[in-house]
Amino acid sequence: MVTVSLCMIVRNEEKVLSRCLDSVHDLIDEIIIVDTGSTDKTKEIAARYTDKIYDRAWIDDFADARNYSFSFATMDYIMWLDADDYLKELDRAKLKALKDSLDTEVDSVVMSYHLAFDAYGNPLFMSRRNRIVKRSRQFKWYNPVHEYLHVDGNYYLTDIAVSHDRVHTDTGRNLRILEQIVKQEGEVSGRDVFYYANELADAGKNAEAVEQYLRFLEYPVEYFEDNLMACARLSACYHQLGNHDLKLSILLQSMIYDVPRADFCCSIGQCFLDQEELNKAIFWFNLALQQELPQNHFGVLNLICWTWLPHFQLCICYGLKGELDLAYEHNEKALKYLPNDENLLQNKEKLEQALQAEGG
Repeated sequence: MVTVSLCMIVRNEEKVLSRCLDSVHDLIDEIIIVDTGSTDKTKEIAARYTDKIYDRAWIDDFADARNYSFSFATMDYIMWLDADDYLKELDRAKLKALKDSLDTEVDSVVMSYHLAFDAYGNPLFMSRRNRIVKRSRQFKWYNPVHEYLHVDGNYYLTDIAVSHDRVHTDTGRNLRILEQIVKQEGEVSGRDVFYYANELADAGKNAEAVEQYLRFLEYPVEYFEDNLMACARLSACYHQLGNHDLKLSILLQSMIYDVPRADFCCSIGQCFLDQEELNKAIFWFNLALQQELPQNHFGVLNLICWTWLPHFQLCICYGLKGELDLAYEHNEKALKYLPNDENLLQNKEKLEQALQAEGG
């Protein structure tokens, strides 16, 4: 059995820290908390679980704080979590089994990251993270904002999921840090251009975000997941700006970086549905249904595009074409994923009535 240190950085997390630590404290061997300036009861709560609590002055650099937390680890492996992360019971059991059986030749354990959930508890968005890493490899964090852990060697892909439920956020913090870099250095570069564009888009500065996304996409491809996400986010900016031709164009550009993915197929299909080009929309929604969920992808995936959404959209398309049998068929398939969804149940009732009337 391997040993694991949990390393966390926190600040004013009194509302969520107990939930996080309750979900993992009995599964790991050491808890290290680095506090970057809490003014609430965060440190008091942390003290219930560990005496390894350290202060680190906040210098607008997440990588600095995470590397500092890693420096105190003493176990075979290091696991990292944010305070608003936690493990559900099924994932707790999987983590325990993993810890009991992990091959020590593994340098990094990859876990799913569930970022949002629907009303039924199904994950809506997911990515993957190098969540547990071998301490002796001395992997480091990079980037002051949107920090990433640079990992190489042998990795083990698991189906263990860390669930994320954000309670509070400083929506302007990351943008302020990046704008300070721009002020000091004239511009951001590399992956920071992508992150800067994301922060501008989140702040509603769509025209400025477009400039940065286009600039980023001119660079040689380093992490194709970033290019895919840039296409997705840029298309949303074009949508907000009312430029639907450029929205469709940038969605199609995503296929330069990877084979067609269900989420992009659905977005392209929606573009044609909005223009009432139903046959084209049907083609793309059907293509979405043919795509498998990427297994080695670390970008954000919109999971509903691999489950019920294409069926729902095909129900709409076939309904508008008057092909009610096909509309009903796809609504039924969507209901298998969301059996209690009111919209789908209403569709079912209306389509059954229409089909009955059509049959005479």
